[in-house]
Amino acid sequence: MSQSTAENGSPRLTPVQWAICAIACIGFLFDTFVLLVLTLIVQPALTELLGAKPGSAIFNHWIGMLFYVPAVAGGIFGLLGGYLIDLLGRRRVLLWSIVLPAFATFATAFATSPVELLVLRSLSFVGVSVEFVASTAWLAELFPARERREAILGYTQGFSSTGGIVMSGAYYLAVTFSQRFPAIHGGHEAWRYTLMLGILPAIPVILVLPFLPESPIWRQKKLEGTLKRPSVLELFHPAFRKTALLTCLMMACAYAASFGMLQHFARIIPGTPGVRILLHAAQQQRVGVLQAAQEIGGLLGRFLMAFLAVRLMSRRQLLRIFQVPGLLFILLVVFFPAVRDANMSWLGIFLLGLVTVAQFNFWGNYLPLVYPVHLRGTGESFAANIGGRMLGTSAALLTTSIVAYMPGGTTTRQLAYAAGIVGLLAYAIGFIASFWLPEPGQDVAADYD
Repeated sequence: MSQSTAENGSPRLTPVQWAICAIACIGFLFDTFVLLVLTLIVQPALTELLGAKPGSAIFNHWIGMLFYVPAVAGGIFGLLGGYLIDLLGRRRVLLWSIVLPAFATFATAFATSPVELLVLRSLSFVGVSVEFVASTAWLAELFPARERREAILGYTQGFSSTGGIVMSGAYYLAVTFSQRFPAIHGGHEAWRYTLMLGILPAIPVILVLPFLPESPIWRQKKLEGTLKRPSVLELFHPAFRKTALLTCLMMACAYAASFGMLQHFARIIPGTPGVRILLHAAQQQRVGVLQAAQEIGGLLGRFLMAFLAVRLMSRRQLLRIFQVPGLLFILLVVFFPAVRDANMSWLGIFLLGLVTVAQFNFWGNYLPLVYPVHLRGTGESFAANIGGRMLGTSAALLTTSIVAYMPGGTTTRQLAYAAGIVGLLAYAIGFIASFWLPEPGQDVAADYD
């Protein structure tokens, strides 16, 4: 992104533009930390707060609630946030979408009941649901030239996966050194310290973001009085109906693969043969290591998607590069160990994380290109929050609901079968739907160029 004019025809980034990219990277990192932290802390948190045995009906019920109810809240209020992004501006809404989950996540560390955990988790989810849409719309409009826009959207989103790596590292440190930290509610539970650490990435964003520029095209249209009023109903007019419905469905599939499959690995791993013989702390350390492998795979996948997005004009072709191998990886990485009661391969987890998480970058690059300025936040939010956050994350509840009907004889193998089925369905539906995905139109591209 810092190539000279002679090399790629674009001027070097200015200090302000570098600051924008840095803040975007940290913001995406924070988004992922908040979004995925439940994967690691849900089992120890409910063990303490609920007092029920992992795998029991009440335990699975609360896990489903904690994965799904916040997603519903994020979908509903995220759609409202998308409308406000178009009405009030990208930067202003982006700031508050960082402040809310920062303090809600920190407060979650002091929860004393599953209900408190659920309420605070819902507030966190609402914030990050708005943040993704505001960030991608803001970045796309700050960098209108195609190649630079694609690169900056892709590479800054790539830092989302560093949020997962930071989360895994924070959890590993919390598990290892929890007894040295100040007691919370009379104990030293690692999940609480992990949540508290989540506020750290948000601090520089909150301090610097107010001094960065608003989207120039949104501000210009607002000042000239030519900015149309956003409308959710306009998404269902003939010009946008196919795009709105398909992107909603396909983002639901992307999130379903993550929430219905990947995010259950942290509960599957402790019951695999090589891990279940270890002490509890060692088991959780192993979970942290394999979670990090998944996140590193996701990081590489995001950067690979960013690299290819600049070079491939066809959005359908770009997406299928990751969908097709994912179908095979699910069979090898999830179903094969479940059938043989074997350990999950760190390499397999790495590759499945790569192809699954890369698809989130695809949507961050694609969605700003298919809606005009006055509808950009609303349209992105409909796909990301109604499709992704609300419908897609319901796959977590689906996985926990079908566990009891799975073969295998043990909770771990049953959960692996359930996660594999949900992941395979999500990938298959997304792949089939990709044949009808519209390529971005020239009329919307004119907003940038």
